[in-house]
Amino acid sequence: MAVSIAEFLLARPIRSVLDVGCGEAPWRPVLKRLRPDVRYVGVDSSEYVVRRYGKRRGIRLGTVGRLSALELRGDFDLIVCADVLQYVERDDVARGLREMRRLLRGVAYIEAFTTADSMEGDRDGWHDRSAATYVALFRKAGLHPCGPHCYLHPAAFSDLNSFDKL
Repeated sequence: MAVSIAEFLLARPIRSVLDVGCGEAPWRPVLKRLRPDVRYVGVDSSEYVVRRYGKRRGIRLGTVGRLSALELRGDFDLIVCADVLQYVERDDVARGLREMRRLLRGVAYIEAFTTADSMEGDRDGWHDRSAATYVALFRKAGLHPCGPHCYLHPAAFSDLNSFDKL
């Protein structure tokens, strides 16, 4: 879905993906199957993941809040941040979202789970946030919603048809 939305809005196949909080990079093989030539950059905070899989899977050591310290080459067609934000401190979420917007050319697929969502699973280190808190964080970062968990850079948002901006 995220690939389809990005390609629809870019009017071409995706060429580059940044996966923030990628873990062992489960998105990578799927993306490579869909778009074999895609440039994939994974970022994860686990030294173990980077040591074990980093070189082979294109993963570097970093965090949401310190993305800018990685000096990534920007203009990513798709940015993925799945099952991550709820484990990150609020200030780091704000910094990370601003940096993702700076690096974004197409669509960001960013999952944000709120206190109103009935989530099951690992709640260790979880930060409860309301939908209003996430709306404010995304707005302040300049990311505009364009579908389920999908967001656009302001420049891309301005190119949408009027009806799509509702």
